[in-house]
Amino acid sequence: MTTLAVRGESALESGAHLYVVFKVGDADYAVESAAVLQMEAFTGATAVPGTAPYIAGVMPVRGRVVPVVDLRLRFGLPAAPRTLDSRVVVGQVGDRAVALLADSAREVLRIPGSELKPPPPMVDGASGGFVKAIAHVGGRLILLLDFAKVIGEESTNVR
Repeated sequence: MTTLAVRGESALESGAHLYVVFKVGDADYAVESAAVLQMEAFTGATAVPGTAPYIAGVMPVRGRVVPVVDLRLRFGLPAAPRTLDSRVVVGQVGDRAVALLADSAREVLRIPGSELKPPPPMVDGASGGFVKAIAHVGGRLILLLDFAKVIGEESTNVR
């Protein structure tokens, strides 16, 4: 498991939450840390025939077999070779765990609720509804993902 630096730990503002931040393409994305089970280097996944094109395969995590969602493909970006920086962020919704494959991930960030803004209507629809909020923190934009929508909870029966 990767050790992450927590930024803004002393800022205990009311409504602040911790988010795991990762990069896909040129953008920074985040999911609430409460939904994240672990993060680790991506060492590969076993392909499963007949799955959606954005499913990189399955991998073992904590005694379970979980699907791996390639975020580049899920977000409509071109595929890219895996590097030493490639990471899987394993999250859970209910009793369902799914790994998100990102280009890199190294950070846990405390973001005050006052910094979270809804995405503009044109952006929200264009992203497939994956982005539930946008934060402007330290001169950069961070797109907060709706984890359930990203993993296709409504169309996948993997547990």
